[in-house]
Amino acid sequence: GFGGMVSFEMATAEEAVAVAEGTELFFLGESLGGVESLIELPGPMTHASVAGSPLEVPPGLVRLSVGIEHPDDLVADLRRALERA
Repeated sequence: GFGGMVSFEMATAEEAVAVAEGTELFFLGESLGGVESLIELPGPMTHASVAGSPLEVPPGLVRLSVGIEHPDDLVADLRRALERA
């Protein structure tokens, strides 16, 4: 009954980039929804054309598409990236 999309916001764009770069199991991708776990930064990746408009997304926004990897592995990977950010 749940989807595999998760979004959260970091305090700064720099922290969001650090999280995205710090994961090992989440691959950077603009098109979310495959069987592999993906991570994206919507501000610079998919929503850059609306920067400065009412549709602009927060600079620290991070989106995840959770794939078929073991949940414990994904949580551990994301936890390490968040601790380093």
